[in-house]
Amino acid sequence: MEEKFAITKRAGIAGIIGNIFLLILKASVGFISKSQAMIADSINSAGDIFASLMTFIGNRIASVPNDENHNLGHGKAEYIFSMFISIAMILVSSKLLFDSIITLFTGSELQFSWFLVIVCIATIITKLCLYLYTYRAYKKYNSILLEANMKDHRNDCIVTTFTLISALLTLTGIYWFDSVVGIGISIWICYTGVTIFIESYNVLMDISVDDKTKALILDIAHSYSEIKKVSDIVSTPVGDRYLVFITISVDGNMSTFKSHQLADDLENTVNGLEKIYKTVVHVEPISLKGAED
Repeated sequence: MEEKFAITKRAGIAGIIGNIFLLILKASVGFISKSQAMIADSINSAGDIFASLMTFIGNRIASVPNDENHNLGHGKAEYIFSMFISIAMILVSSKLLFDSIITLFTGSELQFSWFLVIVCIATIITKLCLYLYTYRAYKKYNSILLEANMKDHRNDCIVTTFTLISALLTLTGIYWFDSVVGIGISIWICYTGVTIFIESYNVLMDISVDDKTKALILDIAHSYSEIKKVSDIVSTPVGDRYLVFITISVDGNMSTFKSHQLADDLENTVNGLEKIYKTVVHVEPISLKGAED
């Protein structure tokens, strides 16, 4: 876990530094060339700085171990700060969408510049490197903060590619595509923000563990011949993993000591699953006749 938090911290710092560099470049060339797409791209970079900052702060809080007042740790901080990121993305995209639509109907004042092309290429290369770095970390640690940053970097690569195309099209006299790209960027940012918001909201509202993991838990429980019935499986998120409560039924004639041994063994086995933080097993004694019914 410590390694995960260290990697997420480095990803956040790298994102902040990279996006500050890109914001200065994009904003300068965007306003000079009057490119709506590049202006939208620069505001997107400002949002990315905020996202990386939220990643850094959220990761710092989430890395704090459990204490007397927070028995299950501070893992949900990841989702709270991811929600902040998503809300910022939705607000920024709404403003960009409005400005781009207005420009589409009133006409673009875009002035072609090779410096605009160079900035686009530099942005794509920088964001691709940040994406690959964050993607590897996300695949290894499955952190929603890393996922939010990874999607941000990926989106920027795609977005800036279209900005580059719109800039090159002005050489042939096609200016309206710049506003269309601005609209597309806005919608893309909004969509990403909404998906991250929904994922964060689900965890904060204690969504249950996924069906695949629940099926694995049932398979493990059913592998014990002493367990006659699995009455209930209840789960709640703890950061990127789950606290699971399992109610099992055993022969009422089984000794208390043996039933507790069985519960401990089941807990340890389920705890070995990737998405499980902790397992609590409740044992209910039943008659064999009752189990068959």
